[in-house]
Amino acid sequence: MADKSRIELRRRTRYIKRHWHQHKDEAQLLNNLRANENMNEGLSVLTHSASVVISVCNEDKTIGLLLQELEKLPISQIVIVLNGCTDQSFQVVRKSSKAIIIHYPDRIGHDVGRAAGTKLTNTDIVLYVDGDIVINARELMPFLIAVDQGVDVALNDISAWVPPFYRQDSVTRCKIFLNRVLNRDDLKANSLTAVPHALSRRAIQMVGVTSLIVPPKAQALAIMKGLKVACVHRVDVVNHNRVRARNIGLDNEVTHLIMGDHMEALSAVMEMTGVRLQLPNESRSQLAMRRNLI
Repeated sequence: MADKSRIELRRRTRYIKRHWHQHKDEAQLLNNLRANENMNEGLSVLTHSASVVISVCNEDKTIGLLLQELEKLPISQIVIVLNGCTDQSFQVVRKSSKAIIIHYPDRIGHDVGRAAGTKLTNTDIVLYVDGDIVINARELMPFLIAVDQGVDVALNDISAWVPPFYRQDSVTRCKIFLNRVLNRDDLKANSLTAVPHALSRRAIQMVGVTSLIVPPKAQALAIMKGLKVACVHRVDVVNHNRVRARNIGLDNEVTHLIMGDHMEALSAVMEMTGVRLQLPNESRSQLAMRRNLI
């Protein structure tokens, strides 16, 4: 989920009708029940090896708590990418016995950091989280289980926190449009731009580590190559994202970045399917007739 989208959702929630809040509550209840079922199976249910990649930028207040949760999971590696940190993040993460730490003195961004961290993993499953949101092990386990059972790209289902179309921002609509041209309307606005998510080793190899720098492009390639992409669990990262100077306001740097990523993803789809993006080649009159069910 785009940072800008999260900020706008927080600002606009009070204007959304009550039934949408009820939908959110019901979704969270179902989410908790599924999480309990998964956790009741035990934390040693994985039949494949797993690791975690975390991107961190000045998050010494939260990264320690997140590591405590991650160490409850059946994982063998925790790859931590420190990019542009000027706080005590390094001193905190070096206490973890499973940590493999990469340090970049300059800020390289979360997406580049995830790609760099992925290169150091050697497990069958890779889970991705950010250092600014503490997510408990109970909420992360379903992503590992999904990939362990055959999913290649396990997405976070944030549909319960996405407002109706007329309230959606441009980033959310870009996500929906990309999934639509890929014939995956079922994915709605869900995307690799939102954490947590998990990838199989097969997905990483088929889309390429470099493509992870542009999450929408990686998602498009995964779908086009026939990999199994699914929304597997709901974690509320909409209302818990850390507000930064770069993601405040309607027109900000993060918005431009994510929209540009989607343009690159659409360009990749065009190269594989043609400039029509698999959309029907209809005249205006034919389109009008179809829309009006004539």
